[in-house]
Amino acid sequence: MSDDDNGPRHWTASDYRRCLESALGVPFVGGNHVDVLVNGDRIFPAMIEAIESASQTIEFLTFIYWQGEVASRMGRALADRARAGVSVRVLLDAFGAQWMEQSVIDQLTEAGVEIAWFRPKARWRIWQIDNRTHRKILVVDDRVAFTGGVGIAAEWEGDARNPDEWRETHFRIEGPAIDGLRAAFVSNWVEAGRPGLDLFRTVAPHATPGDVALQVIRTSAAVAYSDVATLFRLALTVADRRIRIATGYFVPDEALMGLMEAAVARGVVVDVLMPGAHNDSMVATMAAEATFERLTGAGINIYRFEPTMMHTKAVLVDDQVAMVGSANFNHRSMGKDDEIVVVAVDEALTGQLIADYDHDLTRTHKIEHAEWVKRGPWQRLREWAGSRLASQA
Repeated sequence: MSDDDNGPRHWTASDYRRCLESALGVPFVGGNHVDVLVNGDRIFPAMIEAIESASQTIEFLTFIYWQGEVASRMGRALADRARAGVSVRVLLDAFGAQWMEQSVIDQLTEAGVEIAWFRPKARWRIWQIDNRTHRKILVVDDRVAFTGGVGIAAEWEGDARNPDEWRETHFRIEGPAIDGLRAAFVSNWVEAGRPGLDLFRTVAPHATPGDVALQVIRTSAAVAYSDVATLFRLALTVADRRIRIATGYFVPDEALMGLMEAAVARGVVVDVLMPGAHNDSMVATMAAEATFERLTGAGINIYRFEPTMMHTKAVLVDDQVAMVGSANFNHRSMGKDDEIVVVAVDEALTGQLIADYDHDLTRTHKIEHAEWVKRGPWQRLREWAGSRLASQA
């Protein structure tokens, strides 16, 4: 890294990597191949193809498993492999998957799938109700893994063409970094009360099908602060040219807003891509809007995605670093829920995600500070209410 008193600093790939490893204590693992899957039309076929090809093990963890054709297809694929003798374990968050069709659960159980529920609701453990596993992980035969933001529901089907087809990004990963994703599954599986000894199987060393180095960051619920918070704050601190943030729920805390403002002050372009009118959380919308006057006044660019719900979770630093996973830019992801984020310091992979991001920007409405400050009293009241509920958004 060069640092000139008369000019900007310039980080190299090794600078970013060393900084992230030092701050988080998690090393990068090389030799991986990553496919970027955009929207349900590409995400679900790849996941189902991997499931149908399984010969030994399937481990699947999700926060959301609702209803729809893809929910039925996923259930059939998992049940078919269990009947074929594959060891299939499915871990569902007891809150996020509570609307799952009973017929799918029965189908999985009858086929021999092991199903566990993360933190079932219990009146005497009310302190756990607010802390969920928000991770989305699929590991097949210790050979291929998937993670990102997609839930198993009709809302994610399609290609983000209309309000019924949500915008999403998911990773398909081959290589040694799979171990980090699998560890996140195992930790939640054991917490759900299932035996874990048989999960620590001896496997052959991973092949190295690619040249991408990945860092897998996982966080635990109910800790009030997490490595995801550190990761996102670090991203804002090290960016020296541009940082692009895409999130389904944008509710930054005071520290994050201060870091965003500081980044702009030193010449960094800060972009935020978030949902517009199509948002499944009114509270998150109101809480986000409560930050608009301050942030746009500081020069942060806020874009609201118009076609459908923007559910992608990605942070792109300069043209080198990509962070993709289940974590949003909000209070819940940074202090309440179990999350998983995969970090890559790779110019080609980051460039692909930047191209997707820039395409999404062509379908947005930008919040202009001069116009936003003219908003009326009803909108200001909404923001006041949202700011009071921000910790739940």
